[in-house]
This record gives sequence, C-alpha cells and structure tokens, in this order.
Amino acid sequence: MLEKLADIEKRFLDLSDKINDPEVISNNSEWRKLMKEHSDIAPIVEKYREYKETEDSVEQAREMLDDADEDMRALAKEEFNEGRKRLEELKSELTVLMLPKDPNDDKNVIVEIRGGAGGDEANIFAGDLYRMYSRYAERHRWKTEILTMNECEAGGFREISFLINGKGAYSRLKYESGVHRVQRVPATESSGRIHTSTASVAVLPEVEEVDVKLDPNDYKFDVFRASGNGGQCVNTTDSAVRLTHFPTGIVISCQDEKSQIKNKEKALKVLMSRLYDLEQEKQHAEVAAERKSQIGRGNRNERIRTYNYPQGRVTDHRIGLTLHKLDSIIDGDLDEIMDALITTEQAEKLKAGTED
Repeated sequence: MLEKLADIEKRFLDLSDKINDPEVISNNSEWRKLMKEHSDIAPIVEKYREYKETEDSVEQAREMLDDADEDMRALAKEEFNEGRKRLEELKSELTVLMLPKDPNDDKNVIVEIRGGAGGDEANIFAGDLYRMYSRYAERHRWKTEILTMNECEAGGFREISFLINGKGAYSRLKYESGVHRVQRVPATESSGRIHTSTASVAVLPEVEEVDVKLDPNDYKFDVFRASGNGGQCVNTTDSAVRLTHFPTGIVISCQDEKSQIKNKEKALKVLMSRLYDLEQEKQHAEVAAERKSQIGRGNRNERIRTYNYPQGRVTDHRIGLTLHKLDSIIDGDLDEIMDALITTEQAEKLKAGTED
C-alpha cells in the first residue's frame, strides 16, 4: 500500500505543476478535469504525509530509548508508544481513503418521493419526507429545486421530484432509496388507532451532458449533385452530401449549402445531435430501470426505515440502528444515520478486499 501511496503523491505533485501551467489553464475543460483529480487525491496525500511524519517521529523516539538519561528514556518510550498507536490509526484511515470511489458521489441528485400504502396518510408522510430532505439540504448549504409535484388535497404529495444541488450530495443521499414506513395516529383518526403507511424514495445521480465522440471509421460521406427547380437553383457541382453512420444506421442528406464543406459540417452537426438524443434515451431507460429497482412496490413490508411516532424512534432496518430522536431526524438531522450507513459500506468493502 505504501508503494501505491508514494505513486499517488508523485501524481499529486505532477498535477500541482500542471494546474498552474498557463497552457493548461487556457484549456478550460482539461484544467477542470485535472483540478478534479487533484482535489480527489488531496486528502489521501495529506494523510500519507502525516503518516510519513509520524513514522519519522517514531524512529527518532526509538533511537532515544537507549539514552543514558532516565527521564529522556521515559519520555522517548511515551512518544514511541503514542506514535505507534497513531501509525495504526493512520494506516486504517488510509485504507479507507484508498477504497474504490463511486463515480457518482460528487454529483447532484434527483430525489423522487411517492405516497405508497396508506391512502391520504401515505401522501402526508411523503410531504414529511420532502421537508426532511429539504431541511437536510439546508444544513449542508445545498440548494433544492422542485422539478415536478402532484399535491394531495388532504396534504402532502402523491408524488414529488426535486433536485438537490451540492458537492457530495449523492455520496450522502444515495442510501435513502427504498420504502420508508411511518407508524402514527393520523390527524383524521378519531379513535386514536395507530396506522402504518409507506412512501417510496428513489435517489438518482443527476445526468450530465454526454460528449459525443465520433470515430471517423464509423461513418462515410457520399457526394451527389443537388436537385432543384431548374435555372440558377440547380447546383452544377457535386456539393450535396449523404452521411451514413454505420453503428446506428443513421443516414443524413444535406444539400442546403452550395459548398460541399459546409454541407458536410451541417450533416455532422445533425448526426451529433441525433447520437446525443439516442444516448439520452438510453440513459433515461437506465434511470427508469434503476428507479423501478429502488422504489419496489411500496408495500408495508418492503421497508428500509421505520419512523415510529408514539415511541419517538427511528429504526434503519438495514444496519439495525435505532435512534430515539425522531423529531430532530424529521427536521433534517440525518447525519448520524448516514455516517453509520457509510461506515457499514466501507467495512463491507474492506472485508471483500481482504477475501479477494
């Protein structure tokens, strides 16, 4: 691991030079890409440097253990033991930092909430969850923007989708996907009977624009004479073009311009737009499949978390965590739950890495 960390530090130094290079700075897309990589590995390099400094301190303390002065030996022993303990802590922290990162972690998220089983009470609960996530976003200084909503007359939402814009939003909120269950006495219940209702939550990374890259081997141009009404409208040169894209079978003809070069440029632009549209459709299909897998059917027994109002508790069933602070959680205080979920995921990754 230490050898790999040394390589990462070397890469960090190389990136530091590049992002300050005027030539790189002038290429905005390249500079942004390098800046992101620099930012991503900075915490690892910082922790590695602390590890090396601590290692040097431990070695110095080790040399002082043979000092003739008894007080110096006692001080050296204390520093040596503390240093070794810190080295183990740093090694564990570095191991976690070196775990594979979800490529979507830094993205904004689209959150979709739908009332499930329980009628009006389920829709009201969906509204409570929307406010919970909105308050959580406020605590992290993230921005929220409602995309679509279908309000319920009794209160809350039959469904609502909204964007949360903030660095690392997906890394925190991705664990919220699934069915949430509430147990409480509805305001409309005259007998005081506790009802169980559900709402489904889907958390999706915001889809970014896709750069369409064309391989010249994937398409060909054919030229032909443009057709017209006669007279000056007929082009007497082979300026019209037909562009064929082999992987998709798309064929585009362009003869609007008298210049063959301009017609080729136009045809390529049309092809790029169509390929982009196809990619978007593909992404939408993948998102739809992901959404379907996340939200389940909204039944009462398909739950990841239960909010029990009479007992003032919230239980996350995936990790067996119960917290008796329902009011603060519904007000957006979700970090304790999310930290526990992240820690569990990291432990599972570490275990999988050990088994491999």
